[in-house]
Amino acid sequence: MNKIKWCLKQKKGIELVEPNENLSKAYFKDADDTLESMSTSKGMWETVMAYYACYHALYALLMKAGIKCEIHDCTLALMEKMAGFDRNDTLFLVKLKEQRIRAQYYLKEERLRDLAKVKKFIFKCRELSEELDVKMLRGIVDVSKK
Repeated sequence: MNKIKWCLKQKKGIELVEPNENLSKAYFKDADDTLESMSTSKGMWETVMAYYACYHALYALLMKAGIKCEIHDCTLALMEKMAGFDRNDTLFLVKLKEQRIRAQYYLKEERLRDLAKVKKFIFKCRELSEELDVKMLRGIVDVSKK
């Protein structure tokens, strides 16, 4: 929980806000739109878009629970504590984030290795949204505040 405690102290870190179903749906729509746009993208943008499609699907869950977080590493730290995700899911998104950074900021040639995993991750977020235990997820943040 140390990472989450650190995130709670950061200006744009983890913050409890009012749960927002509409914003959650908007983030899922953005994930879907980005995934669709990937079919026409080339080079680094395919990797960049893949990461953001997944990240926005994950962030949709946080918005549904009323958790705001603008630091990606903090969002990923919360993901590790969320029911329904396993270590492989976390590793997938962390590696995709690293690929995005190398492609976007260092102009390294990073090819998206597995579009099916991106689609699977977004689908999993949608499934988790149906059964999301908002109280439990917000509880992770509350407990970390102490």
